[in-house]
Amino acid sequence: MTEQKPVTDVNASPVSRAIPTLPDAQTVTSVRHYTDRLFAFRVTRPASLRFRSGEFVMIGLLGDNGKPLLRAYSIASPAWDDELEFYSIKVPDGPLTSRLQHIQPGDQIILRPKPVGTLVHDALLPGKRIYFFATGTGFAPFASLLREPQTFEDYDEIIITHTCREVAELTYGRELIEGLKADEMMIELLGEENLAKIKYYPTTTREESPKMGRITTLIENGELFADLGVPPLNPETDRAMVCGSLDFNKDIKALLEAAGLEEGANSDPKQFVIEKAFVG
Repeated sequence: MTEQKPVTDVNASPVSRAIPTLPDAQTVTSVRHYTDRLFAFRVTRPASLRFRSGEFVMIGLLGDNGKPLLRAYSIASPAWDDELEFYSIKVPDGPLTSRLQHIQPGDQIILRPKPVGTLVHDALLPGKRIYFFATGTGFAPFASLLREPQTFEDYDEIIITHTCREVAELTYGRELIEGLKADEMMIELLGEENLAKIKYYPTTTREESPKMGRITTLIENGELFADLGVPPLNPETDRAMVCGSLDFNKDIKALLEAAGLEEGANSDPKQFVIEKAFVG
């Protein structure tokens, strides 16, 4: 196993709300770097913002030309949180992330308070078991949904798969799920019996780990179901949400449809939904 890069945490304590100088400005309250490719940050929440867990908003910074440079980011915090959390990749030559990765507590970002998205409970028909399929920073909307009480009210089993290249890239999701099951406030909010419904299934594709392989392969060969002790995908009982790269989304969609599940939308609930606005 290769050496993991240390996790660094940057926090300002406390951070006072800065006077807005940008359009739709919000103030960064904390930043945490997980690897040289991944980081998470929290910002103040507009008092008027209402969203459903799983939705995304446009966030960004002012470009060199003085115009907003915005990208779609899933909100990783649940709808009841006082702040907004985001989980991001770092792209060295990316127009936005090459700059966004350097933000510090007290800095400001642009946040357009118009949440949208397909990864919401309203887009799915009732079912017994829900799968959250994620790669990389595609874990973000599920970080929101895993802290949403409705998720536990609607399903008997909640399976979250997270596939990354290296073990360190799984840290954000692993710590969130471990925290859920250990945090007294979350236990009180969601219920210990409900938190027991979560089955976490992390895999890596490059670095050696307890479970290797692409999730698509593990679905096709049946390992996923054998490991978790659940039956194969069934449109009568199973629902799914998908968030990852374009190729990943396409491959998972094909597997879900082969199992008889149909893609839904806010206006037409079915058995699975895919976040097409996100690529990571």
